Amino acid sequence: MKKYIVDTTLRDGEQTPGVMFTAIQKMEIAYYLNQLGIDEVEVGTPAMGVSEQNIIREIATAGFLFRTISWCRALTLDIDLAELCKTDAVNISFPVSEIQLNALQKDENWVLEQIPILVKYALAKFKYVYVGMQDATRANRDFLIQAIATALNAGACRIRIADTVGIMNPVSTTGLFADLVNIFSHTDFEFHPHNDLGMATANAFSARVAGASGVSGTVNGIGERAGNVAIEELIMAEYMAVGNITKYNTHIIKKICSSVAEFSYLPLSKCKPIVGGNAFVHETGVHVRSVLKNKMSYQPYDESKVGVGESKVVIGKHSGKSAIEYFFKQNGKELTKTELLLIQERIKEALEHENIEPNENYIMDIYKNVMCSGISNA
Repeated sequence: MKKYIVDTTLRDGEQTPGVMFTAIQKMEIAYYLNQLGIDEVEVGTPAMGVSEQNIIREIATAGFLFRTISWCRALTLDIDLAELCKTDAVNISFPVSEIQLNALQKDENWVLEQIPILVKYALAKFKYVYVGMQDATRANRDFLIQAIATALNAGACRIRIADTVGIMNPVSTTGLFADLVNIFSHTDFEFHPHNDLGMATANAFSARVAGASGVSGTVNGIGERAGNVAIEELIMAEYMAVGNITKYNTHIIKKICSSVAEFSYLPLSKCKPIVGGNAFVHETGVHVRSVLKNKMSYQPYDESKVGVGESKVVIGKHSGKSAIEYFFKQNGKELTKTELLLIQERIKEALEHENIEPNENYIMDIYKNVMCSGISNA
């Protein structure tokens, strides 16, 4: 079965506390997702109001290559509003765990009664009807299986399994999807992992290996609480796993991630995988010595693959002579071995007393001091 990624930055991503994209920003994100070659986009929740409906409709009718989806509660009203938005598909979400059902004052019988009613109602309006099993990973397994069977019998073409509060790990995820695929062979299962335990990417990858057709996530992993699986991480993890092959245009990953970070006011951590500021920066002596000969010695792939300009060698407390020599050659200066050693010592001494990130001016000031006094005092 065809593998795919559903991006839900414009729906689940915007549910991040404090995040609200403008219509222009949403269209720009959609444009970049189209360039990335993402398969499907969950554009939003029509029930949120007229302005939301307008931008969903605008994106859905803009001629992008991805399939568009409206997210709906288990209500005919939501499905009617989604129809007005002209998306290709609708995802109808049903709570299936006891804790969620109790919170909504519903029970399992209500779910089993409403699924066929709403799926058949939606099929009269949409070519693609998906059923989301909200909080599926905390649901009673027998009931989850019964709810899935009910949805498939009613005509749903996809089942979304949501790890709504991010409790899964790669082992439990593999077990769940292996069981579901065994019971419901040839069924299109989509996994919707959250990142509460920091394992969303690993869980998404595990679900794919175990038989899930799709994964839904967000750019930069934004979303409620600790967020969702970051689609750029999943794309590059799969790129590495299948022999450096991918159908996605990864060269714009840095651009789309930077744009979403800017629009959401959620700056990227320097240690963020794939697109963080330090993802392709080298300081430690043994690393730099090897990287200057072959940068792939300490990188999983060339930085240009994700649209990062150039990997960098920086000077810091852990820098060796190779890094310092490289820095000064880049600045048009050839140093003797004695000068290199003195500058290395002065840098380490200075940084032991200052918790800073030394810039070019800082290093050049040390160089000037060494050249003025260091050699004569050596």
